[in-house]
Amino acid sequence: MLDVLKTLSVLVKTKKGKVPVAPKVEVPKIQTPKQPQAPSIDVQAVVKIAEAKARELVVEAKDEAFKIRRDAEDEARRKFEVIDRKEGALDERDKRLKLLEENIEHRISDLEQVKREQIDKLEKVAHMTRDEASTVIMNTLREQLKQDVAKEIKESHIKAQEEADIKAKEILVDAMRHGATDFVPEYTVSVIKITDEDMKGRIIGKEGRNIRTFENATGVDVDLDEEGVIRLSCFDPVRREVARVTLERLMRDGRVQPGRIEEIIEQVKKELDRIMFEEGQKLCHAVGVYNLPAPLVAHLGKFKYRFSYGQNMIAHTLEETKIGIALAQEVKADVNTVRLGCLLHDIGKVIMDKEGSHVQLGIELLRTYGMPPKVIDCVAQHHEDTPFTSIESTLVYIADAISGSRPGARYENHEDYIKRLTDLEAIAKVHKGVVESFAFQAGRELRVIIDPGTVDDAGAILMASDLKKEIEEKLTYPGQIKISVIRELRAVETAK
Repeated sequence: MLDVLKTLSVLVKTKKGKVPVAPKVEVPKIQTPKQPQAPSIDVQAVVKIAEAKARELVVEAKDEAFKIRRDAEDEARRKFEVIDRKEGALDERDKRLKLLEENIEHRISDLEQVKREQIDKLEKVAHMTRDEASTVIMNTLREQLKQDVAKEIKESHIKAQEEADIKAKEILVDAMRHGATDFVPEYTVSVIKITDEDMKGRIIGKEGRNIRTFENATGVDVDLDEEGVIRLSCFDPVRREVARVTLERLMRDGRVQPGRIEEIIEQVKKELDRIMFEEGQKLCHAVGVYNLPAPLVAHLGKFKYRFSYGQNMIAHTLEETKIGIALAQEVKADVNTVRLGCLLHDIGKVIMDKEGSHVQLGIELLRTYGMPPKVIDCVAQHHEDTPFTSIESTLVYIADAISGSRPGARYENHEDYIKRLTDLEAIAKVHKGVVESFAFQAGRELRVIIDPGTVDDAGAILMASDLKKEIEEKLTYPGQIKISVIRELRAVETAK
């Protein structure tokens, strides 16, 4: 069809004279065989045929488009009908649900009314209130379940004890391996024994000028009242050590006079400064710290003469830092932050010329020398004065607690010790059926004697569990406390 149209176009243009005629060129004639002439083409007929074909195509296209449009409208109409039916069904369901909800609310209201009426009738019949009846039911259930609960507690204790023994051995071995130190604490004694009572007179000097010079230069108080000893008292352990060494040298030298006293005091101060700096270096090197500012190293050296509840600060810091490093390595924390946090956590305790807690004083000192903020946070949070901000600060707190609370590490005030034992026994005595309670082994064990006629075996197990919870909530104590509830029935008769 396309070829016919192209041919017609060429013929029409030729007929109308629109095709340009090329100029005639003389070419030699070549003898060619005669070709049969093509039959003549009726142009008008071909055009009419093409136009008719085109009209047919247009009509077919319009019919197809009309059909597609009609099908689309039918499909849309069917969908709208389905949607309308679904909306109607949903509306109907909503109405039914609303009616059901209203019916349920009415039923609930009716049931509540019936419940209240029944409760009122039961209270009148039973001669007790609802709360009293609830208490009776709960007590009955508690008695019924007591045996089961006691059995569960006993089984849990046995299982926990089996696992705890294994875990405790692992923890003890690991703590001994990481926390073992070669340092032996040197307890500074502030009492000097003398064999010659005349030496006291020489120390006092004429009109007391020797002892006044000594006290003013050292900053300590000298007590000469007790026979055979001289007592030196001062809150600053370094000053007390300077005074002790100075007094011993004066007694050996024999020349006790103001000028000589001041000279020896200066010598001893220089020697102690050197000794403390060396001790600080030893402590730092023992835990792997080599680039600490010199003033901080000197402060750490003062731990040699500082004690906390009888525990030497160098021994405590060395032990705590080793434990902290081991814990940090186990949990993949920042070991260097924990190392410095443990090493410097108590540095504020040797700052004696300022007011404030050792935590605050330590923070100010570390900020002065530009220590990292994470290390300062460890120092600030090692007594839980502020919430923990990192796992490193938590590890410093744990390591400090382990070193300070282990058996034999520290001693406590006698009055606090007595109070803790008294409170421990008092907690047990308030329980029903307790005849007597005793605290043993420096408060590490509590034995409770109960009346066998009042409390049965299951009740004894429950009482031990309750006492454990109360002691953990109300008391603060190092280590752990063993609780033994003893129930023993004895029948005693005397034959006459």
